[in-house]
Amino acid sequence: MSLLPVADALAKVVAGVTPLPVETVPLHATRGRVLASAITALRTQPGFNASAMDGYAVRVDDAKQGASLELIGESAAGHGYAGRVGENQAVRIFTGAPVPDGADTVVIQEQTRRDGNRVILEATAKPGQHIRGRGLDFAEGREALRPGTVIGPRDIALAAAMNHPGLPVHRRPKVAILATGDELVLPGQAIGENQIVASNNFAIRALVEAEGGEVLDLGIASDDFPALEAAIKRARAEKADVLVTIGGASVGDHDLIQTALTREGMRLGFWKIAMRPGKPLLHGRLGAMHILGLPGNPVSSVVCGVLFLVPLLRALLGRSDAGPPRRKAVFARSWPANDVREDYIRARFLLDDTSDILKVEPLALQDSSLVSVMQHADCLVIRPPFAPEAKAGETCEIIDLRAAGY
Repeated sequence: MSLLPVADALAKVVAGVTPLPVETVPLHATRGRVLASAITALRTQPGFNASAMDGYAVRVDDAKQGASLELIGESAAGHGYAGRVGENQAVRIFTGAPVPDGADTVVIQEQTRRDGNRVILEATAKPGQHIRGRGLDFAEGREALRPGTVIGPRDIALAAAMNHPGLPVHRRPKVAILATGDELVLPGQAIGENQIVASNNFAIRALVEAEGGEVLDLGIASDDFPALEAAIKRARAEKADVLVTIGGASVGDHDLIQTALTREGMRLGFWKIAMRPGKPLLHGRLGAMHILGLPGNPVSSVVCGVLFLVPLLRALLGRSDAGPPRRKAVFARSWPANDVREDYIRARFLLDDTSDILKVEPLALQDSSLVSVMQHADCLVIRPPFAPEAKAGETCEIIDLRAAGY
């Protein structure tokens, strides 16, 4: 099977994906969820002309410096004045309180003085002064939040003000994660002479949870068909939307995952893509379940997770943005020409107070097994196939890992 270009592979991963079903959840539980339909205001805010300051509600025709007005009542937040302000009258008013009928301006208390039951104005007021007009914030029926919005604290505040006790959101995708390999042990377990500590499954779990998914941890399967097939059956039984396998997708005698999936009925989408790191990526469908077989090397696994798993999860969630943001930067130093595969170079940002141009410096070690190097990377520099040598100062495209939360 020939190597598939990255763009074509991504198109296959998200092709035909429909957002997951909708559920309504209480407003307090919506942070980080993805809105499934437009939200409109169920009320107008403010629902009345409201005072923005403490002072006196008066008629602007009477609001002249030196005027002496009769105090006839009080309007407080939640307790408005029921009467009407007439000629040469004033109502004591507090912030957030309804402006009584007849009044069309508010004189702040600092510009007045009291003389018994009279209010003396020490400044002339303007029409509408210190009044928040009805509907200033929003009007009933106004569309405020769009489908595909990832709900944050500001959105929750707005929805609450618009009188929504809950919001329609897409169900969280359930992602089963299966690490494979006789060489793997979990952190804290005894490590055999020929074993290593598993880390990919933890990184991919964090990635899934950061994108709003729920994780079904299938643990570590040994390199034998019964263990692999049992884990795959469990993912199907628990109705996982996505099964992510880690390792075992290459061509070695102990790389059994593709065969195990095929035995269970997987329809292969593709295997092997023209990228570095991450060439042995596997994609398919097993009934309704999406399959992504990530490479076993830690950096390859994370890079493929960012490039393919994240867009798949966002498509399932109905998000309006397809994947991590890309932006332009410049090379801080030269970098060699590229070969047939699209390269994703781990790099760090260089601080430069003399320029607004973002500079990136590729890290010296690019081996796909180096977890410490990936941890120090601020971004991935994208090098197209057959890209010529890049000189310092030349423009490049990057995926900003920090901005994307990775």
